[in-house]
Amino acid sequence: MTAEQVAERMQQVRAAVAQRVVGQDAVIDEVLVAFLARGHALLEGVPGTAKTLLVRALSGALNARFGRIQFTPDLMPSDITGITVLRDAGRSSEFREGPVFTDLLLADEINRAPAKTQAALLEAMQERQVTVDGVARPLGDLFTVFATQNPVEYEGTYPLPEAQLDRFLLKIKVAYPALEAELTMLEHYAAGFDAERLSDACPEPVLDAATCRELRAAADGVKVAPEVREYIAAIVRATREDTALTLGGSPRAMVALFRVSRAAALLAGRDFVTPDDVKGLAFPVLRHRVVVAPEVEVEGRSSDDVLQTVLTRVTAPQ
Repeated sequence: MTAEQVAERMQQVRAAVAQRVVGQDAVIDEVLVAFLARGHALLEGVPGTAKTLLVRALSGALNARFGRIQFTPDLMPSDITGITVLRDAGRSSEFREGPVFTDLLLADEINRAPAKTQAALLEAMQERQVTVDGVARPLGDLFTVFATQNPVEYEGTYPLPEAQLDRFLLKIKVAYPALEAELTMLEHYAAGFDAERLSDACPEPVLDAATCRELRAAADGVKVAPEVREYIAAIVRATREDTALTLGGSPRAMVALFRVSRAAALLAGRDFVTPDDVKGLAFPVLRHRVVVAPEVEVEGRSSDDVLQTVLTRVTAPQ
């Protein structure tokens, strides 16, 4: 499948999702990039900004199985992975799969559960399998986690540990939509749309599982020139040398930026990566993998502010 064909198919998916999630075009593009790159995404935003609707609409367009876990302070790891139960008096047992056994998993408000439960997703996200009672059980090859979280300032939230944050390919910020988009939403509701109705939230399938695998495989064929690879490495290494950061990007972050740049190029209909592909995705790839120095944070500067300075300092290839 050529890059143009991939872009055409993904444009159909984008259009199907954008009909239901209005005013979040950049977020939709980043979610599609994460899916093409075989990575998980963390969506951060205040309640009511269509994060859940976005993932549900995407699952419908991809004709993928959808699972949801509502994270709460009393959620147990077995509530995610599943449990082995006795089947009869003969002491035979069977494994009952948890909601993690799906294609697209919505981990809703993941930072409302304690670290032990959050960590139950680590193996699933990294190895795409879960181990229960010593038995490793594989998940599907389309398995992707889309986790949502409220900003850490909100009451009742727990910060995600660095090890789990690093498993998310992208951290996507979901902001309030523009006024025009909100007026369009009201027009849709006036015309009868209701996001709480499953038939309205889920579009007709655009792709199937086989096509999804083919599209993902096409990303592996996107060319990245040596000078662009050097640019990727220079950006990540510069985060380690910036005094405004106490923790810079790891080699895993560098590989993540490489992978998403390929997916972004493919989404644009190209079979080669440009420096703009890299620069445009540096923020969602790195913002959750770096730690801002306390004195810089007191000044009101965020990781995005520091990353902007880093990108300005690193020279892009021509």
